[in-house]
Amino acid sequence: MKTLKELEEIRKRTLETINVRKDRTGTRVVVGMATCGIAAGARPVLMSIMDEVKKNNLADVVVAQTGCIGMCRLEPIVEVYKPGEDKVTYVKVTDAKALRIINEHVMQGKIVEEYTIGAGDK
Repeated sequence: MKTLKELEEIRKRTLETINVRKDRTGTRVVVGMATCGIAAGARPVLMSIMDEVKKNNLADVVVAQTGCIGMCRLEPIVEVYKPGEDKVTYVKVTDAKALRIINEHVMQGKIVEEYTIGAGDK
């Protein structure tokens, strides 16, 4: 069992880490990892994204998980946040699509339109 002092140190380190993340100016890639996303295949998508970011040494890219995004029928969902740009939401993402999203959108700045949430409406 941890002492109160040890727990306070853990809390302090965690808050410092969160504050560092909040101030970060790079790209964020967020994968929906609620039960619906996991059931639809979000885990291999997340792993593909993390592997591709690591393989390409993308130090300014943060990969994060979130809970339910609210569109279960479109899972797995990946959102890309780039500074100064609108959020882009990709739907029904596979691990192969995830690689293309990282290589084209994150690395080259070219949105993969056919994978986006509004692609069927165009």
